[in-house]
Amino acid sequence: MTEYVHGYSEREALRLSEQAETLEKLLHHDTVYPPGAKVLEAGCGIGTQTVILAKNNPDAEITSIDISPESLEKARENTEKNGIKNVKFLQANIFSLPFEDSSFDHIFVCFVLEHLQSPEEALKSLKKVLKPGGTITVIEGDHGSCYFHPEGKKAIEAWNCLIRVQAYMKGNSLVGRQIYPLLQESGFEKIRVEPRMVYIDSSKPELVDGFILKTIIPMVEGVKEQSLKMQIIKEEEWEKGIEELHKTAEHGGTFCYTFFKGWGTK
Repeated sequence: MTEYVHGYSEREALRLSEQAETLEKLLHHDTVYPPGAKVLEAGCGIGTQTVILAKNNPDAEITSIDISPESLEKARENTEKNGIKNVKFLQANIFSLPFEDSSFDHIFVCFVLEHLQSPEEALKSLKKVLKPGGTITVIEGDHGSCYFHPEGKKAIEAWNCLIRVQAYMKGNSLVGRQIYPLLQESGFEKIRVEPRMVYIDSSKPELVDGFILKTIIPMVEGVKEQSLKMQIIKEEEWEKGIEELHKTAEHGGTFCYTFFKGWGTK
């Protein structure tokens, strides 16, 4: 796994929480498992998606893994704070899972593949611990799907810094469009992928606040240090870009971004 491009700051933890709450209905309303199902959440991070997954599936047995002990501790705190009782956490590497083959009925992977140098190998590893007939659910964004108004030149440059920094760190912020072929190449069957678009204008103040101001702009701001260090943008251009991005949240501004949700069966 590559280093997490957005870092592990308290601000990033808050951004992840805001993102999960804002996108819950869009991304997770149809992630439902039968009672007693054994579910593996691979790459749970600080547990923002875990809380939603567990609340939507109170009778499922969920095992959530992550490679970072610090993230797992925060995930435990998040689930305890929300009264979640059906999740157990384990530190584990997605490429070397500590489970027997065919251990789980379902696998859930959200915002993880973009950070992996070898997402296909990760999916193959997960497929081994999935029971025959079991399903995998994969959710990813695609930074190349983003467009907005007003379309400031420096805002586009700042946004592209996010893509370039993640690529430099051996991740792939354009992985959303690749979910179908990745699942196909990993040997899954009955594959289907759906785009889940977020469109925002000033008639949707909750999304202006929750997505543009509290999710998207902080995500871009999180790569400022790396962008300046890599000399792909100058600081005054960066500041102008962030200023222009804020205009998309003002009256007359619009913002559009597409997530992709895919399913496959072993």
